[in-house]
Amino acid sequence: MAIPIRLLQGVSLLSTGLLAGAFGYGAANLVPTFNAVPIDMRLDFHSQLMHMNGITMQGAMAVSALSSLALAALTRNRARVLAGAAGLLTVASFLITRLGNVPINGRIKQWAATAPPADHAVVLRRWELFNDARTLTAVVAFAVLIRLALRQGRRATDS
Repeated sequence: MAIPIRLLQGVSLLSTGLLAGAFGYGAANLVPTFNAVPIDMRLDFHSQLMHMNGITMQGAMAVSALSSLALAALTRNRARVLAGAAGLLTVASFLITRLGNVPINGRIKQWAATAPPADHAVVLRRWELFNDARTLTAVVAFAVLIRLALRQGRRATDS
């Protein structure tokens, strides 16, 4: 049974919106809070948060990427390009997370159990840069999908 394109578009919009919102909330609220509290509190909270986020964020990235890329496979012309771009941007968010943030999260978890090294501020700043990059790719992916939905909605009302 074929999945209706409108349903697939809804799933991609919802999942990508949730992903962008979660990353955006983290960048706007969690990171400044991390930086405002003592380092031991930050490390403990950061470690626990990453434990809780592991499955939900990976799930959101997977659903977002797969639904957007499936939408690209089922559409044509400009819609295909937009959906494909959104899917690739979400894959970029995943790769940034997996190759940038996750290794640093492992180090943060070790520091929480022991003590942070002298250069911890540099490493934490690098984590924040990766976080900013994945937030940007997720937000742009969401904006691209909104553009696609508005474009198709306009076409439907023009017909």
